[in-house]
Amino acid sequence: MVSFMRIAIDDTDSPEGMCTTYLGAVLRRRLEAAGCRIHDRLLVRLNPNVKWKTRGNAAICIEAEGIAPEKAFVIACDAIDEFADLGAENTHPGLVVASTPLPPDFYEKAVKGFCTIEEAEGVLREHRALYRGWKLGRGLIGATAAASADFPDWTYELLTYRDPAERDERQVDRESLFTAEAETFPHTWDTVDEANDCIVCFPHTPDPVLFGIRGESPEWVCRARSYVISEEPVMEETYRTNQGTDAHLIEAASLADVEDGLSYRVAGTVATTPATGQGGHVTFELEEGAVRVDCMAYEPTKGFRDVVRSLAPGDTVLVTGSYKNGSINMEKIRVITCPPVVTTRPPICPECGRRMKSDGKGKGWKCRRCRTHTNTPETVTTKRTITPGWYEVPPSARRHLARPLCRDLDPGSR
Repeated sequence: MVSFMRIAIDDTDSPEGMCTTYLGAVLRRRLEAAGCRIHDRLLVRLNPNVKWKTRGNAAICIEAEGIAPEKAFVIACDAIDEFADLGAENTHPGLVVASTPLPPDFYEKAVKGFCTIEEAEGVLREHRALYRGWKLGRGLIGATAAASADFPDWTYELLTYRDPAERDERQVDRESLFTAEAETFPHTWDTVDEANDCIVCFPHTPDPVLFGIRGESPEWVCRARSYVISEEPVMEETYRTNQGTDAHLIEAASLADVEDGLSYRVAGTVATTPATGQGGHVTFELEEGAVRVDCMAYEPTKGFRDVVRSLAPGDTVLVTGSYKNGSINMEKIRVITCPPVVTTRPPICPECGRRMKSDGKGKGWKCRRCRTHTNTPETVTTKRTITPGWYEVPPSARRHLARPLCRDLDPGSR
């Protein structure tokens, strides 16, 4: 039987090599060679807080038709057997071939929360999907999520690959990457981190990715790619993806609702003066009613920490980020109000011009020389260095799923 289907894979890589997107690119070509017509290629990022993730917690889904699902299943099994890093202790691939639509709520749960292998298998059996797990089969969760994915918002990533056996330093011209960013931003983003003078678009792990370009459309990522000078890739692939969409964020009704391991968009009032701790991280307490939660800006967020240091008690803010171990690891912050900081100090004596001293708790101030007295302190208004608006971590510290602010600068049309 020939039918429309979704073929999804997950958990085929390891910290030592391989990349699920590379395997997806190989699989797409093998399916086409077998007579498949490819309709879409999805790169699906899932909950970034899952402890079992290999690196970026990404699964791949290929929409296709033209051959029987059983044949596609065999082709995909062969590709996983050949390319997945099955020798790695924590690599447990999963494969799904679904000929009927899977419920999108499974994807929603996987990108915002946590799913089990048993839940995935229940969905697959109910919808009579073909599936297989290797070793512990943990990749069935991501494969099921990818096969059920329905993006309300999406971006694109063009990925170039080198030979998976290659372990030498990647040969990509640094200046050409900065040129690509300059010529195509804000339609593409996160190729480089200009503020910190570093490259963002290729990994520092021994996997097949040579470099990747993220952007709002296939045309824009291809245009940026045209500026890049590098060694000759063995293969290129463009995926539609939920990267850069904030798909992982949950709207929290209140601070009391946040749960460990989930990511939120939550509002509150700055309750404490931001403090710099050991290692350079900056923290403050966010308050709503009687509930307080620590908000953290870690050292890799670089200049974003200066924004956080500029906050003051009483400022109202909206923060986004993951709640882990009792604190929110901030990805973005919106300053809603930041009024001038008003403080008081002992007044100046009108007779001698010296600063007066306290006359006792609740008794005002007195000049020790002139014996003058007042109950009115001097007020000092400090102009703020921060203004209302959105602020974000730099590209080098940005998570795959976090929506960059540049997407709102020139939304245009897709």
